[in-house]
Amino acid sequence: MGYQNPLLETPARPLPRRVAVIGAGTIGPDIGYYLKSALPELELVLVDVAQAALERGLNRFQEYSNKAVARGKMSEAQAAAVTRGVSGSLDYAAMRGCDWVLEAATENLALKRRIFAQVEEIVAPDALITSNTSSLPAARIFAGLRHKGRATVTHFFAPAWRNPVVEVIRWKDADPKVLEYLRWMFCMTGKVPLVTDDVPCFMLDRIFDNWCNDAALCLAHGTAAEIDSTATEFVHAGPFFVLNLAHGNAIVTETNTLQADEEGEHYRPAPIFRSVETWLTVPPGKRVDVAPQAGAAVRDRLLGILFSQSVDILDRGIGGAADLDLGCALALGFKKGPLELMRDMGEAEVRRVMDRFATERPGMPMPRRPLADYPRFERHVLVDDVDGVKVITLRRPEALNALHDELTEEILAVIRRHEADSAVAGFVLTGYGARAFCAGADIGRFPRMLGDAQASVQYSRDCSRLLVHLDAMTKPVVAAVNGMALGGGFELVMRCHGIVAAGSAWFQLPEITLGIVPGIGAMVVPYRRWPSAAGTFHAMLRRAERLKAAEAHKLGVVDELVADGGDLIGRAAARVHALAGKPRARLDGAVAIAPFEPMEPKAANGQILSREALGVLEQGVLEAAGSASFAAALEAGYEAFGRVACTAAALEGIGAFLERRKPDFGKTG
Repeated sequence: MGYQNPLLETPARPLPRRVAVIGAGTIGPDIGYYLKSALPELELVLVDVAQAALERGLNRFQEYSNKAVARGKMSEAQAAAVTRGVSGSLDYAAMRGCDWVLEAATENLALKRRIFAQVEEIVAPDALITSNTSSLPAARIFAGLRHKGRATVTHFFAPAWRNPVVEVIRWKDADPKVLEYLRWMFCMTGKVPLVTDDVPCFMLDRIFDNWCNDAALCLAHGTAAEIDSTATEFVHAGPFFVLNLAHGNAIVTETNTLQADEEGEHYRPAPIFRSVETWLTVPPGKRVDVAPQAGAAVRDRLLGILFSQSVDILDRGIGGAADLDLGCALALGFKKGPLELMRDMGEAEVRRVMDRFATERPGMPMPRRPLADYPRFERHVLVDDVDGVKVITLRRPEALNALHDELTEEILAVIRRHEADSAVAGFVLTGYGARAFCAGADIGRFPRMLGDAQASVQYSRDCSRLLVHLDAMTKPVVAAVNGMALGGGFELVMRCHGIVAAGSAWFQLPEITLGIVPGIGAMVVPYRRWPSAAGTFHAMLRRAERLKAAEAHKLGVVDELVADGGDLIGRAAARVHALAGKPRARLDGAVAIAPFEPMEPKAANGQILSREALGVLEQGVLEAAGSASFAAALEAGYEAFGRVACTAAALEGIGAFLERRKPDFGKTG
């Protein structure tokens, strides 16, 4: 692929306008619902051989949209758009004029080949053709097509309307431009495309199916419930619970038979899958007692198969390390990716587990490189080169690219690696996907510091290490704000040397709604960098008001506004070159700001706020403004963060956030 960030690609075609989904069983309508939710104007045709299946599939659109409205996730108008333009047909001729046909029928190679032979007779030669298969290689499915370049596998994960991951399969006859387009299109519509090689079971099903198969082989050590209870150290739901949910016994039998036929008898599925329909196990959150010796044996076996498959995927280049860890977490429900687990466990313990696994499961893949090599990669950033500029993409889609310690360190490491390189003009920071630049900062260790002012002050300083580095840089760093920038995300934007924003981007400082204050510069930087916009920042800090990109541009906060769909990264790279070699304005010296007018303690959204937290915020802003140097002003902000950490408001606000409830500042003041 040309770029690590799919949205840096120039798409070879527009977003789809008319799509056919073949198969109205479980996953087909879910894929269709995802597409209609992301592209409401899309015309969607659901095709099946059974009228009853079509009716059930079409009804699902209405059921899903009704639930979304009831939960406040969708408006009535949005729900109407999702169900409008959706039709069902028993006739393949209904696919005529589609620019993409996506097959989601039964996992049967002969059937899929017959389907695609019919499809190719109906659709245009340049229409995209993809198959949603979890295991069958693309080269086999599409062997009979006349126009193979426009076809590949796009493997969705259940539930397809909500699970963000899609594997996009690169195979020998696929046009690279088609793969680039699919990555771009999926990323634009809220998915996380992961590119894998064309091998049986691709990347993530190699992990999942063999995890389940070895769980079944562990039944000599304990019951399904005991194995699931042991597995929940690593996953949110045990393998047998998931197999029940997905009716997956037959799937594992089929996929592991395919792997065994291709790669060796050690992949042969456990015979018990053919004789059991439903497993007696426990749901997520429940567990049964497990004897220590049995638990240790099961734990080692599950880790062994996980590590074995992971190193094999990397050694053979089936997929990338960051994609593997991210996919295991997002698609399969692992609490940590396998490579992160390897890093955390340490080389000696991983070696012990793998040595035991090699003895118990001869023939299974073993590492071809030193174990320490596998966990050594950047997990949360993508790095690309655009016009002599390093583009760093924050990729934490599960958290809307929110900052945490590891992401911060990775951004800093990339900058340090390249800032002395004369071939690099500077850096652009942007967020993954089309929705968020960065949705703030994870709370991280902060809850443990509530009530400890000095620990909280130091925590604030620690969280500022990237920002302080940006302050001191001579090479320019430009923020390409592709969506929302909240809290710590906006504080990161403020410290960049230039700001280019998409038209739909917006900014917010919501900390006061949690009973705390921004701790890494928002009480300081805007008043020194954009003093004429002080009134706007007063409202953002005190009332959590949103600032739209267009208004920020008028205020001079945003240097350049780029229409949605425009070349945001290209304009940001151009801004880097424009700033190169130019001195930055110094932020030292006290600044005069307008006094805070009395206000009712209520946020822009109507939420009641804490008077105590507001008092700390206002005092912190004034102390920072009066500081003689920028460094002293930042320290004043850190100290204010430490003071607020000792208030009842912070305890209530952070507690409410962790408990997923609304805070009640009426009882704290």
